[in-house]
Amino acid sequence: MDNFLIGIGKRIKEIRKKQHITINTLATNAQVSNGLISRIENGRTIPSLPVLLEIISALEIDASTFFEGVEKKTGSKYIHIKKEEQQLIEKEVEAEGFTYYQIFGKSLNAVGFEAVLLTVSPNSKREKVITDAWEFKYIMSGECTYLIDNVEVTVKEGDSLYFDGRLPHVPVNRTQTPCTMLVLYFYSENN
Repeated sequence: MDNFLIGIGKRIKEIRKKQHITINTLATNAQVSNGLISRIENGRTIPSLPVLLEIISALEIDASTFFEGVEKKTGSKYIHIKKEEQQLIEKEVEAEGFTYYQIFGKSLNAVGFEAVLLTVSPNSKREKVITDAWEFKYIMSGECTYLIDNVEVTVKEGDSLYFDGRLPHVPVNRTQTPCTMLVLYFYSENN
């Protein structure tokens, strides 16, 4: 089940790829940076309404077409996501050894929430990223070192870590075994 706010980035990427438009072309046409388009598509930030409307215009589709299927209101008192409904998601294309599965995403009032399972393989490679969300990590197995801004924090099985994702960060696996963690992202209009 897609989160309305987080689903926006997925929808932009889906339409862009279907139209064979590069990130650079979309960014130029929407008058924003390549980095912003990448962060939006990868669920690392949520665009402001004016920026979103510029992106939709640059995709040359109308807003009603864009929002089709981004969020369906169920009216239910609970949300049940079956294992087979979990989706493999792509965050950073240039990253090696990072596997994300979205297990939950939902918008509640002004707060967006996403839960993913992340496996960081030994010898994984990725630059530090910034996420417009608070991040909570629970290490299910293995060990890795989080580089957060200029600090290193080593987390092991059973440990938790909570930090402001607006600080440049990356997990580094310096061991010989994969590290799997539950990652919770808390997006807010006030971040």
